[in-house]
Amino acid sequence: MNYGIAIHGGAGTILRSSMTPEKEKLYTEALKKAMETGYAILEKGGAALDAVEAAVRSLEDCPLFNAGKGAVFNHKGGHEMDASIMWGKDLTAGAVSLIKHVKNPVSLARAVMEKSENVFLCGEGAEEFAKEMKVEFAGEEYFHDAFRFEQWKKAQEQEGVYLDHNIESDVRGRMSEENTKDGSGIGPGTSDIGLSIDKKFGTVGAVALDKDGNLAAATSTGGMTNKKFGRVGDSPIIGAGTYANNHTCAISCTGHGELFIRSVVAYDISALMEYKNLSLREACEEVVMKKLVKIGGEGGLIAIDKHGNIELPFNSEGMYRAMKSSSGVEKVEIYK
Repeated sequence: MNYGIAIHGGAGTILRSSMTPEKEKLYTEALKKAMETGYAILEKGGAALDAVEAAVRSLEDCPLFNAGKGAVFNHKGGHEMDASIMWGKDLTAGAVSLIKHVKNPVSLARAVMEKSENVFLCGEGAEEFAKEMKVEFAGEEYFHDAFRFEQWKKAQEQEGVYLDHNIESDVRGRMSEENTKDGSGIGPGTSDIGLSIDKKFGTVGAVALDKDGNLAAATSTGGMTNKKFGRVGDSPIIGAGTYANNHTCAISCTGHGELFIRSVVAYDISALMEYKNLSLREACEEVVMKKLVKIGGEGGLIAIDKHGNIELPFNSEGMYRAMKSSSGVEKVEIYK
């Protein structure tokens, strides 16, 4: 039985010409670490559900990505994180949104799936449930990234809402000297210093197929910089940003959330496979490169089908992505 995993760390205007060798190395290492974390579970015969949760937790713990520790600031200067997870074996799913203090939102989403009668919890109620489940919390200082804070201040000055790193270059310039103050290279201010990015969708996610033929998908995000009114994108919405069905595929999306919601992207790919007998590649091509493009939807997704085939399509300039399968295929890529 083939098995494998794919992960993503966001899509958008990600150009080789704008990426420093140091920054590229940091992203590549972080993607590889998350991929290997999930793959090790599959290799030992573990469940796809465990693999995707572990891979996404790894990405949530890295400040380079807009999820968990690296989550962007909302309009009020706080954090509102979203996550979801789905088990293709029985179509169970869990999702949370507007989470402020949970260290790993993807694990709370799994708790909702496994330990409640609900699918989707949000805000204070979700955090109340998290306390009952003894999910790990973190204080404001944990989520406070210097570069993200500068992004937020710039966004407030311009009264704009930004898709992750859509901030003027002078912010990056002001923060560049913070890059290695703690000596780690991934400390305060490193989130995207030196990148000339117009748009970047900073969601993270993972999809996997295990040795028992079970599929799973998980997605997590910090949303949009300076977002207002409790805005929620596609990441926690089952069928839009996340979907898994053992009969077809597992999907995790990253892109302009509103358009991914309107297109029900993740489920649409599964439906095309189930009802029109399209291959995973054909379904991804139809949705990502045709349907989304037609309505101006930018971004991409990661996908794996019940046979272990993996697709990583995107219609933007780049997508942080990685994959590894038992057939010997392994790759970590950023650019188109």
